[in-house]
Amino acid sequence: MKYIAGFLFLMMAFNPKVIFDFNTDSNPNRWSIVDDVVMGGRSDGNMKISPEGHGLFEGEVSLENNGGFSSVRLPLRALDVKPEQKIIIRLKGNGEKYQFRVKHNRRAYQSYVTYFETNGKWQEVEISLNELYPIYRGNRLNRDNFNFQTIEEIGFLIGNKKPQSFRLLIDKIELE
Repeated sequence: MKYIAGFLFLMMAFNPKVIFDFNTDSNPNRWSIVDDVVMGGRSDGNMKISPEGHGLFEGEVSLENNGGFSSVRLPLRALDVKPEQKIIIRLKGNGEKYQFRVKHNRRAYQSYVTYFETNGKWQEVEISLNELYPIYRGNRLNRDNFNFQTIEEIGFLIGNKKPQSFRLLIDKIELE
């Protein structure tokens, strides 16, 4: 009996917590688009659900009027985390580099970020929370990496200093 209890404890301890699992019933309106139009740019991103039930962040990045980025973000109820935990994202990009972003407090001005490359195929991206570094308006801040106990927002950004079309399918986001 003690082996069963130990096994169940291990299963619960190592079972990832789902942050967001897309399906055909998912509501893309929970996600907010923030493009460079906030500073006069002309990029245009949108978030919808694909026919297969995946989150689809797609659009065009424009460099016109000093623009150059598109982003999407999801507010969360305060999600309890430990800095040594990891975010696991199952996604399919179009071969471009994207940025993953978190905020420990929705009202904080800085985000904690890292970049990841996509390969045009379904892949799992593993991101250690304590490797996320602070950034504000594209500038890295001279502060510690992520070391908080909560996350209140997650998001994705594309801004590769070139005009481009982009397409990022997101299946699932988990905390491990």
